[in-house]
Amino acid sequence: MVLAIIGIVTAGVLLSLNLGGHDVPLDTAAHRLHALMRYAREQGELQTRDYGIVFEPQGYRFVVFSERHNAWRKATGDRALRARRLPAGVRLTVVVDGREVKLRAHPEEKHGSLAPQVMLYSSGDLSSFRVTLERPGTHRGFVIRPDRDGRIVEQPLKHGDGS
Repeated sequence: MVLAIIGIVTAGVLLSLNLGGHDVPLDTAAHRLHALMRYAREQGELQTRDYGIVFEPQGYRFVVFSERHNAWRKATGDRALRARRLPAGVRLTVVVDGREVKLRAHPEEKHGSLAPQVMLYSSGDLSSFRVTLERPGTHRGFVIRPDRDGRIVEQPLKHGDGS
């Protein structure tokens, strides 16, 4: 009985110390971004509005194209699409059309417009992108990108699969 209790306590301590190989903050951030991208795409199709994502070194925000202003505006009115910050120590890399995008801490608004790096068109089409979230110094990370069938997919980062 004592050995069983010690075993249970030890297992609980190991899980709480995150020694099982999972990086919960990184996993959560990647899963959330993937789910939000799919959600914004669906909303764009339902509302016939183009959505985009503006990435910054430590986060991202969704924008929507306003035909009235002929400009990209912050997505408001839907709390799910609010600006998000990444957990400390998570690096974000964005590649669009095969070129790495230099992320700026505070993207400039030009004439009241925020230019997104990734587009989620109301037709369901997507721009060509690859978003990588990773923990530098480890082999832990995720890649989010469109697949050949036009779905937005999330995959574990493979060793040597650098962004």
